[in-house]
Amino acid sequence: MPRDFYAALCLVLVIEGLVLFAAPKGWQNMMREAQKLDPRTIRIFGAAAIGLGLLTLQFVH
Repeated sequence: MPRDFYAALCLVLVIEGLVLFAAPKGWQNMMREAQKLDPRTIRIFGAAAIGLGLLTLQFVH
């Protein structure tokens, strides 16, 4: 189990790194827009992403 967890974290780093490497200006623009959002809205997006990720993980396994 821990090995799978670490592998998943590594994949997250790779994906995040690809976004930063491929589109740094787009990422900066997205962060500027995110600063304008209410923290509650960002929290809701985060919760939705967690839920979607967990649901997708259930289908994969």
